[in-house]
Amino acid sequence: MATYTAIKLTPMLESHDMPATLKFYTEILKFNCTAKLDDLSWLSLQKDEIEVMFCTPNKHRNIHKSIMSGSLYIKTNEVTVLWESLKDHCEICYPPEDFDYGMREFAIYDNNGYLLQFGQNL
Repeated sequence: MATYTAIKLTPMLESHDMPATLKFYTEILKFNCTAKLDDLSWLSLQKDEIEVMFCTPNKHRNIHKSIMSGSLYIKTNEVTVLWESLKDHCEICYPPEDFDYGMREFAIYDNNGYLLQFGQNL
């Protein structure tokens, strides 16, 4: 097997409502839209060191509902402040909780139903 250097992981997620996705990530989560196609079939969003891309379903992968068996886990330095700013603007999976593995976390769903977890070291 050839050796290679993995440089970065950027999730590419599908959205069936790109305008709502753009609004959720830019207005609620305060991401910046760094690039997009004019027809909104693809866009790239960034917040500090975090980047995520979205695309509409296409012929290579056309699933009728947005699905992901895991979550996007975002570490932050202000989990409590973030919770206060988000809790009234999105669907909540679980409120802030301190876990035995040394993290304070909460989780929400984005407009597509993807689970976003936010955590801070205790």
